Amino acid sequence: MKADSLQAQATASQRWDAIDVARGLAICAMITYHFSWDLSFLNLIGTNIVQIPAWRWFARIIAGSFLFLAGVGLVLAHAQGLRRKPFLRRLAKVGGAALLITLVTFFAFPESYIFFGILHCIAVSSVLALPFLRLHPALTLAVSVFCLAAPSILTSPVLDQPWLDWLGLGSSAPVTNDYVPIFPWFGLVLLGVALAKALLPRRETMALARWRGGSTLSRSLIWAGRKSLPIYLLHQIVLLALLYGVLQITGPSPMAEARPFIAECEASCADQNGQPGLCRATCSCIVQTLRESDVWKRVLRNEVSSEDETQISRTAQQCLRKAP
Repeated sequence: MKADSLQAQATASQRWDAIDVARGLAICAMITYHFSWDLSFLNLIGTNIVQIPAWRWFARIIAGSFLFLAGVGLVLAHAQGLRRKPFLRRLAKVGGAALLITLVTFFAFPESYIFFGILHCIAVSSVLALPFLRLHPALTLAVSVFCLAAPSILTSPVLDQPWLDWLGLGSSAPVTNDYVPIFPWFGLVLLGVALAKALLPRRETMALARWRGGSTLSRSLIWAGRKSLPIYLLHQIVLLALLYGVLQITGPSPMAEARPFIAECEASCADQNGQPGLCRATCSCIVQTLRESDVWKRVLRNEVSSEDETQISRTAQQCLRKAP
């Protein structure tokens, strides 16, 4: 029995193709999300995906999958006891990459730079999760549930301090392009730890550990999973460079150009009559009508004259009468 346990631990500590496939799928999902975000950011599409709940949940699921897999990987890598040098080497890589992300985004987006994103959370969580490698999975699961629930029960304005933003327990979220605080996200790392420890002794788990991907698709995902950190660091540079080149050729989407005007128009309309459907139809009609004249160019340049304002007002009245 003891020999079987030792063999299971030895098998677990080896590289799992199945885990690399899962991480590769998460990488593909991340690239898909960032590609869509870049299209929106560069105004190549009219949709602002940040404002769409489904896209926000997609981003959260992607982040959660990376953290969950980080917890699983931590258990597998140290199934035979803590391996200090590999752990510290990996921590240095992830922590160094997190610091690089902070520095680059600080200069690129000073108003919303990334001070505690997914890499920061993985690095800190890896250290915080070490004691749980020796605890019973049930206790780890209980702490995981507490971490996931913490933002709902422990949030306080007292914690709205910049140096405490990494905890995620303030009453308001900071302005940043990627925010993955310890609470609730550390709970997903612990969930991965608990699940991996609970399932590791099972025979089916060992069969999964010995599985090897043979198809082109699985080998591609395995490669992506094993190169997840450099892909994470480089993919946005490549995507933004390509899409910026496309922007120079095609120009921004007309709907994206109109987005600020439509938002202001709908807000003003809602203050007067409070009918969102009517406001959307009216403001879309105004944009379509103004595009047929030179006024629209001056609207985009924010160079509207008093005569232009009069024409916009008349257009709004006409569209309001035509709206259902």
